[in-house]
Amino acid sequence: MRSPTPDGQSPAADDRRDPATGPIPGMGSDAEAIGLDLPRHDDPPLARERVAEPEPEPEPDDAELRNRPTERLDVGNRPTVRLPRQRTAPPAGRAPLLVAGPVAALFAAMFSFLPVAVVLTLAQLTEGANTLGGATRAGLAAWLLAHGVPLGTSLGPLGLPPLAVGVFAAWRVSRAGVHTSRAYGIAQRGSPLQAAAVAGTVALGYGVVGTAAALLVDQPGLETSALRAFLHFVVFGFLAALVGALRVTGALRVMAVRMNPVLRDGIRTGVVGAVLVLGTGAAMAGLSVALSGGDAADVLGAYRTGVAGQVGITLICLAYAPNAAIWAAAYLLGPGFAVGVDTVVRTTEVDVGTLLPLPLAAGIPKGPVGGLGALLLAVPVLAGMVAGWLLARRVLRLRAGDVAAGHLGGRRGSWGSLVGAAALGGPIAGLLLGAAALVSRGPVGGPRLAEMGPVPWQVALAGAVVVTIGATVGAAATRALAGP
Repeated sequence: MRSPTPDGQSPAADDRRDPATGPIPGMGSDAEAIGLDLPRHDDPPLARERVAEPEPEPEPDDAELRNRPTERLDVGNRPTVRLPRQRTAPPAGRAPLLVAGPVAALFAAMFSFLPVAVVLTLAQLTEGANTLGGATRAGLAAWLLAHGVPLGTSLGPLGLPPLAVGVFAAWRVSRAGVHTSRAYGIAQRGSPLQAAAVAGTVALGYGVVGTAAALLVDQPGLETSALRAFLHFVVFGFLAALVGALRVTGALRVMAVRMNPVLRDGIRTGVVGAVLVLGTGAAMAGLSVALSGGDAADVLGAYRTGVAGQVGITLICLAYAPNAAIWAAAYLLGPGFAVGVDTVVRTTEVDVGTLLPLPLAAGIPKGPVGGLGALLLAVPVLAGMVAGWLLARRVLRLRAGDVAAGHLGGRRGSWGSLVGAAALGGPIAGLLLGAAALVSRGPVGGPRLAEMGPVPWQVALAGAVVVTIGATVGAAATRALAGP
């Protein structure tokens, strides 16, 4: 007798529940029910059909390769298919533009203001203005002045900007444009409109900082306009931040590629020519101050401010060193500059009154140049010739690369395009030199010093003529010596 199952049922009930396997009545066997002729284990294996592989083609020999016709592709004249711009999803963690721009502008303002405050603190150590409030207010005033914001003093208007501070501030704001573009997620994939939007947000934050600085400075004895400070800082911040945003987004490179080659080469030549002329002016100013080192030391020794005060005065002179370089460039170009009302400093005429008590003023010429000194007038022409030589070398190098690649078409390296780019570089250099003269001038105190610096339109005209002549001669001579 069998024992019951674990669930309490008898074995007979288990047998009734699980019937034995076997063919179902009326359905036939398993194979017939499925309808397939299933293989059995004792059937012979099926033979696989072999697919014929194609025979490899014989490799051509050297003679066949030499006799094969060469097919030349004209890449320049092939039709261009413009693909729709792919919209990439922005990074999920990018910062809001209205937050990133003002924050970057605030940090740029702090970094450019702190050196000014330190320098003026050193310069005023013995004048009773060494308190924290006095140093901060004087530093803010100089910082506003560097951005072109005029100040009203008891002696008269003060509007001569220290360009070294302005250049440093422009660099920091340009970096703010770079950081904002990266935080916003448009680095190396942005458009000019996006770069302008970034520059606008940075400029807005920078304008607010400038307005706050003007409100802190505006007190009896030292007055300024908050509205004018806002406008100056917005324009300054927009231009500086736009340069950084265009570079980091790649929009500047795209604009340069799409530009006409002659216009692009002309702009490059004009910028190079203006930089070379300003460089010769900087060398001229430094050499003049070095040759008048004794007078500069006497002026510096007249300040009874101790070592720290003399260091501060020297740093103030360095802050105005770019102004001196631009004035020296205007001197070499011919128009010269003024150091007060009814004064003029040219290579052919020097008429000055009482100069500012600064060591930098010791480098002003005492009289007109004569003899070999007249050769200084040829220095800007040589700078223009160097710009033309660099233009011709670059164009010829690109032309040689095209010839090596088999691209014989186009007008690159032709006489017309080369001379046209050199002639176009002259007016562009003139505009840049005129703009430099404009930002380097301003009044200093009383009515006698109301005119300080060169006349912008005279510098622009002289620079355009000189660089056009020099660049055209340099480019033509280089092209002629290079051969056909």
